[in-house]
Amino acid sequence: MVKLQTSKPTLVGRWMAWKWIIWAVVIILLVAIIAVVGISVYVGWSLTHPARKTVTTTPASVQLRYDNIQFMSRTKDVQLKGWFLPSATDKKDRTLIIAAGYAQNRLEQQVPALSLAKSLINNGYNVVMFDFRDNGESGGTETTVGQLEEQDLLGAVDWVKQHHPSKVGLIGFSMGATTSLLATADDPSIVGVIADSPFNNLLSYLKDNLPVWSHLPNFPFTPLILDIIPPLTGMHPEEVNALSAVDRIYPRPVLFIHSNTDTDIPYTNSETMWKKHKDKFQFWETTGVGHVGSYAKYKAMYTAKVESFFGMLM
Repeated sequence: MVKLQTSKPTLVGRWMAWKWIIWAVVIILLVAIIAVVGISVYVGWSLTHPARKTVTTTPASVQLRYDNIQFMSRTKDVQLKGWFLPSATDKKDRTLIIAAGYAQNRLEQQVPALSLAKSLINNGYNVVMFDFRDNGESGGTETTVGQLEEQDLLGAVDWVKQHHPSKVGLIGFSMGATTSLLATADDPSIVGVIADSPFNNLLSYLKDNLPVWSHLPNFPFTPLILDIIPPLTGMHPEEVNALSAVDRIYPRPVLFIHSNTDTDIPYTNSETMWKKHKDKFQFWETTGVGHVGSYAKYKAMYTAKVESFFGMLM
């Protein structure tokens, strides 16, 4: 009988097998890293480049007079467009500027802002409605979630001072509410602000909510996205800090409006700012509605609170 001999793997053969395994692992890791970075870049870019919403109607649809207006952001880098709606009464010396939320145009359909504007006009206020940069009909190619939108809002204030000198107050919704707080902090001519459903700190808000928006694991994506956004877009979330800004508003008044059933931005964001200066700030905590839904459900009460708040200031 002939005994068959089997050859044992040589040392060189074993090394070659391990070499291919190591190379396969390295390639898989490189592909994974590229994929993670690519996804993070896409999410960061999408956050600062939301789809524009078309302005689909005008104040004429609710029987209001208006003028088309355009003005520069206070930074002079972007031209913005909007409407000036004159008071329906003889009182012409008070103007309210409405600031819309993230990825919304001047109509802010969730509110809806045009309905609110009509009630303000009938109560004797001029109203300015406009589109932030990269929204509606305004110029610009990037949204910064409050950082440069503050300068856009201050540009609207400048336009009012030049064309319709009057006392100026702000009403903002969501991102527009946070932006209104930042603008009021930096411009002492603004007499007061109503902040409906603001976030109090953009960096903290993004840390908590990016996993919810993106449906991606918190690690490694959230820290990577937040590290990528500044060099990719020039946006610095840490600069959008309304919790700090309210100290510079005080002792001017602020009315916070926020639903305790808001799942997009928890009402505690408003509550923490209100608690810093309760002697001058007010907080109307609503319930049973979603994000920026208080006006739609409580129209009469909402309008009365706005009139009471600004009626003492203007």
